[in-house]
Amino acid sequence: MEVLYFLESIRNPVLNVLMQGITELGGEVVFLAAAIIIFWCVDKKCGYYMMTVGFSGIIVNQFLKLWFRIPRPWVKDPGFTIVESARAAATGYSFPSGHTQNAFAALGAPARYFKNRTLRIVLWVLVCLTAVSRMYLGVHTPWDVGVSFVLGLVLVFALYPLFEHMEENPKVLYVLYALFIAGAAAFVAFVHFYHFPADLDLDNYQEGVKNGWEILFCAIGLLLVFHLDRTKLHWPTQAPLWAQIVKVVVGLALVLILKGALKAPLLALFGGRAIAHGVRYAIVILFAGILWPMTFRWFSSFKHPKDAE
Repeated sequence: MEVLYFLESIRNPVLNVLMQGITELGGEVVFLAAAIIIFWCVDKKCGYYMMTVGFSGIIVNQFLKLWFRIPRPWVKDPGFTIVESARAAATGYSFPSGHTQNAFAALGAPARYFKNRTLRIVLWVLVCLTAVSRMYLGVHTPWDVGVSFVLGLVLVFALYPLFEHMEENPKVLYVLYALFIAGAAAFVAFVHFYHFPADLDLDNYQEGVKNGWEILFCAIGLLLVFHLDRTKLHWPTQAPLWAQIVKVVVGLALVLILKGALKAPLLALFGGRAIAHGVRYAIVILFAGILWPMTFRWFSSFKHPKDAE
């Protein structure tokens, strides 16, 4: 807590806004948007890589949260204050930091994948700043952030070789995604059948259950997307700049609308059970990975203005 109290002592309105902005780089929306944009417009292999790092990291992160059940810093020490703008996103138990791990998926994976030196430096600096921001805002301890940092590094560097040559050996990816699904299913079984102690925080537990179902269905959806893309669709990423902009703006808007609009009806359909969140995320993944990419050949059919001369 000494580190957190020091950071608390140097807070000011300008730094608060800056750190709140930086911490959003580890948020779910930024991770999904970054992975989808790269997947649609830049490099499909990197998109698969980012999503796999992110989704597998969430499984590990959620298991550790529910296994150790460490409360947030302000709960452990009532005398400690946080930056209030960070409270809403600080859900679940404290250890380890989910935002720090998400930053490795959104920023660390492309930093490892792409070869541009300047880009790599910028992305790694942003990963480090995201980790620092979690402590500055008061929502995580150095231990929370440090363990997530190590886990993120391991996932980024351990998974990279599997995607670097995935065209030559796609069977490796099938095995990886099968293991991914098995791990997610094991986590769902854990949260439903493990006998947690009586002092379990129910809000934190429900967050873990929801995340477990979401990742299980994301894993299944990702396997279906990979298989159909490899065997049937083969959709292109290239298109003129204006078409890329339209593709991203319209596609992301539809993804966000779908993600939000399906929540209430699916919860009603499944009687409020957490599996509804999983089904919702599966639909979003299938839309982003199969349905919307079916339009990409049309986008890529437009010639660049220079080519039309």
